[in-house]
Amino acid sequence: MTVESTAARKPRRSSGTKRAAGAASARKTAAATAQPHDAEPQLVQLLTPEGERVEAGDNPDVAEFAPFVADITTEDLRGLYRDMVLTRRFDGEATALQRQGELGLWASLLGQEAAQIGSGRALRDDDYVFPTYREHGVAWCRGVDPTNLLGMFRGVNHGGWDPTTNNFHLYTIVIGSQTLHATGYAMGVAKDGADSAVIAYFGDGASSQGDVAEAFTFSAVYNSPVVFFCQNNQWAISEPTERQMRVPLYQRAQGFGFPGVRVDGNDVLACLAVTRWALDRARRGEGPTLVEAFTYRMGAHTTSDDPTKYRRDEETAAWEAKDPILRLKAHLLATGGADDAFFEELEAESETLGKRVREVVRSMPDPDTMAIFENVYADGHALVDEERAQFAAYLASFEEGH
Repeated sequence: MTVESTAARKPRRSSGTKRAAGAASARKTAAATAQPHDAEPQLVQLLTPEGERVEAGDNPDVAEFAPFVADITTEDLRGLYRDMVLTRRFDGEATALQRQGELGLWASLLGQEAAQIGSGRALRDDDYVFPTYREHGVAWCRGVDPTNLLGMFRGVNHGGWDPTTNNFHLYTIVIGSQTLHATGYAMGVAKDGADSAVIAYFGDGASSQGDVAEAFTFSAVYNSPVVFFCQNNQWAISEPTERQMRVPLYQRAQGFGFPGVRVDGNDVLACLAVTRWALDRARRGEGPTLVEAFTYRMGAHTTSDDPTKYRRDEETAAWEAKDPILRLKAHLLATGGADDAFFEELEAESETLGKRVREVVRSMPDPDTMAIFENVYADGHALVDEERAQFAAYLASFEEGH
């Protein structure tokens, strides 16, 4: 399906004594199985970093996946570009608001727009999404008002939207746990006889969590209609991928008995095509798929992180040249798919969105301080009542000047 990475090739036999041969073999195996951090990955790509469409030729991946975006029109491409631009603008505003003290924390998606918009636009309305805390682009595709994403990060709610309205679950902070939730939900979908699919988002760091392995096991055994969409952005906070895994991430699926595909995560067309393919498999009853979107986190892990402490500037610069938005813009310009008027209108729309985000966040009402004690138990509880009274007395002490 995908071209095997050099990480899967066996090392040559070394010469010398058995002990030396064994040591050398072990070193070579480690070097061969560790994915080089700055290596060019072999992956499904339909749009080059220069914005050129990739022709099928002798490439079986292009021949297999290109038909899944054969219906994409120039208007659709402009729509994908708009999605990415507005998502990036929203994300940038949220980062700025955190720096101004309006949000407690923010997890940026900068650089991962193509992976999220491409996969998000592959979904049907009746599909269900289980995100992490960084899927702002997917939320945009699902029709969730971007300002609703900010309440939790401002500390005024536990999630600002109804998951059943858009089939988009609340953000999950616990690393990897949403893959189990998605698997269980997908098992229910299958038992109900529905033809919808489920998608679970997670990062390369989360793939090391036991929850993810358990989700893979259950989904494979029960043939669940779930797509595991991993955004491999190269860094689990400050830990690079070569220190997390010995084989390319997508190959892990083989051990659980279902297919894995690596896709260029900065190519919105390829992400759209591969996700459509995986979702179709799920709906046909062919079970789970692991999609590894090979991308890069251009910003910090969260606003509490400083990536300059552990990343080289040269590495970041190399990935800037693969920017997903600039890639699609180059394609639109080269093919005459968009003109200056389109980009100017989009810039104005972007400014309007940024202004609205700032206004909404700053006007969010503070929550009722005592609400934390509500709905803990359906019928009340003596200990909760006691804690409520103690906390009320503590707050009252400030009002009395103590």
